Amino acid sequence: MNNAYMESTDQVLVHTYNRFPVIFDHGDGVHLYDEDGKEYLDFAAGIAVSSLGYGNPEIAETMKNQIDKLCHISNLYYTKPILNAATRLKAASQMDRVFFTNSGTEAIEGALKSARKYAYSKNNGRFEFIAMEHSFHGRSMGALSVTGTEKYRTPFEPLVGGVKFAKYNNLESVKALITDKTCAVIMETLQGEGGIYPAEKEFLQGVKQLCEENDMLLILDEIQCGMGRTGTMFAWQDYDVKPDIMCMAKAIGNGVPVGAFAMTEQVAEYSLAPGDHGTTYGGGPLVCATVDKVLEIFERDHIVDHVKEVAPYLEEKLDELVEKYDIVTARRGKGLIQGLVVTKPVGQIVNAALEEGLVVISAGSDVVRFVPPLVITRADVDEMIVKLEKAIVKANQ
Repeated sequence: MNNAYMESTDQVLVHTYNRFPVIFDHGDGVHLYDEDGKEYLDFAAGIAVSSLGYGNPEIAETMKNQIDKLCHISNLYYTKPILNAATRLKAASQMDRVFFTNSGTEAIEGALKSARKYAYSKNNGRFEFIAMEHSFHGRSMGALSVTGTEKYRTPFEPLVGGVKFAKYNNLESVKALITDKTCAVIMETLQGEGGIYPAEKEFLQGVKQLCEENDMLLILDEIQCGMGRTGTMFAWQDYDVKPDIMCMAKAIGNGVPVGAFAMTEQVAEYSLAPGDHGTTYGGGPLVCATVDKVLEIFERDHIVDHVKEVAPYLEEKLDELVEKYDIVTARRGKGLIQGLVVTKPVGQIVNAALEEGLVVISAGSDVVRFVPPLVITRADVDEMIVKLEKAIVKANQ
């Protein structure tokens, strides 16, 4: 019966995903359950989305209450949920102005437009972007244009022009690309899809200094690495570097489709004005009520402090696997976004883990990625390691 469902799904959807052979039915805490009732420990969190886990009763109740009141009204009118959510997000992000979107990709689009409009308003003739090799910012034409992985871009060219790619964690490569036409540098504070590479402190600080010296903006993509995952509310907050524009999504809604970009007051002053940008659904009452509740829980339950407590234990256990198995060659990451570099096809390990009741995903062609709900415990880490070891052994046979 399950095979029939999967085959029928593949026949009605555009084939843009090679899905794993499982039909998930529901989740509870840090576990997922398939149609047959089999339990899976989730160390993927819907690609770093469900940071508070599944079935959180407070979030569910908040959504139910808002559904009974108002789901959509458009941005032509005021609502209390958008004020509450934006106020909390402004405080958490330490930025000044917020624009809600439906996704991370849309947040990137808004950030790119904001940077271009900033340069236009200042009449400085700047329009080019410097992005990073091996970066990932989304699938739309604008976001794809600044995504530094050629295989993603090539089938859809020509893309938005005026983009150059520097080497991540190589300040000289950034410096070499700056011209009097460069309006902004865009980068992930920690590269996710590109293989779990955190920015080096000297690099990020150096890029910020270059931006200040050359009248350029710094756009940081925190869509995957933000919201407490690295041990600070947003990853840049551990670098003593503040972006001019920041993009967020995924965990700010814990499962509801929402993103946002935020900017400093200085950027806002010279950037988007009425008529420059918009969204029909972004910032709707339902998603904003949820964002408000998610941020309330993060603050009240000290989620970031919990990440700081459990992450070193996860790192320790993953490091032990590097020492124990020849096919595991390195660990990279920060906080609760970690990667193991493997010499076997990463898909073999991911599939073997699924058979053992463990959900993990890949990052690039040779990295097993771990982005669990931020509420995991040491016991969950221990359970994960047992299942993962079995998968590694199976893949190495």
